[in-house]
Amino acid sequence: EDERLSYGELNARANRLAHHLIALGVKPADCVATVLDRSVALVVAQLAILKAGGVYVPIDRALPSVRQEWLIADCAPRLVLTESDDDRLVESTFPGLGIEPLTIGPGCGSDPGLALSAEAAAYAMYTSGSTGLPKGVVVPHCAVNRLVINNGYAKIDARDRVAWAGSPAFDASTFEVWAPLLNGGCIVTMHATTVIDTPSFARVLKQHGVTSLFLTTALFNQHTSSIASTLSQLKYLLCGGERNDLSSFLRLLKEEGPVRLIHCYGPTETTTFATACEINLSDEIFRRLPIGRPIANTRVYLLDGHGAPVPFGAVG
Repeated sequence: EDERLSYGELNARANRLAHHLIALGVKPADCVATVLDRSVALVVAQLAILKAGGVYVPIDRALPSVRQEWLIADCAPRLVLTESDDDRLVESTFPGLGIEPLTIGPGCGSDPGLALSAEAAAYAMYTSGSTGLPKGVVVPHCAVNRLVINNGYAKIDARDRVAWAGSPAFDASTFEVWAPLLNGGCIVTMHATTVIDTPSFARVLKQHGVTSLFLTTALFNQHTSSIASTLSQLKYLLCGGERNDLSSFLRLLKEEGPVRLIHCYGPTETTTFATACEINLSDEIFRRLPIGRPIANTRVYLLDGHGAPVPFGAVG
């Protein structure tokens, strides 16, 4: 909406919260859960947790409270960050902390300056649990860097405005938040209701000059059928998450625009994307969309059902 932060303001707010977290006992490798909608406050919280050396664990507020409580208990956080101390959406046995007054009021605005290894954990994100209990995937700082810096598939820079359209507990948010922040760009944070309402979504994309966007397969199929002309004006449109419909890609590519349409593949365990493929009209010859080649600083193994490498040229 109308709330905006410069990098200087973001850094100062995150530092104030980071120093408060450290004073409350947060140490490197400690988990800190965030029960916050995607917002300026959540960006501040995630950055502050990392500055304190902690590991942020985003919990989706749209989940049933029982599921939220299970996830919080499983990660055993040092703290649970909420919008305010009065937030009782989740009854947790772990201490809660409302962050809003801590980021805006007085406090130390200098960088904590903790030294961390690139292999140190940055966040833990839970899988959907569709094949059993949700599993927490711990992701190191170096994996986030490799996803968004010199990645070989999307060059984000200071001119880019990247939409944060996914749930903070969905691994695509790693790209949506850190691709702009680690390349000097701008995050445009969108409400969940806006993302699923096609006319509102098109209006916000234009209003805020969004240049880069990731959509899940379902949303991609929904939006390309009605606002293809708007989507075609993006610099990058990334899509993935499920088996994709080639016709939806081709429909968009037949619109005139600068869009680079990228099909991405990778589970949570590979830090969002493991492979990527830029799709163009010549790919109409494929019966299904290729998942492409490994992104930079990534190695992919093709294995058979026994976990052994398949022969070169094997099909199946």
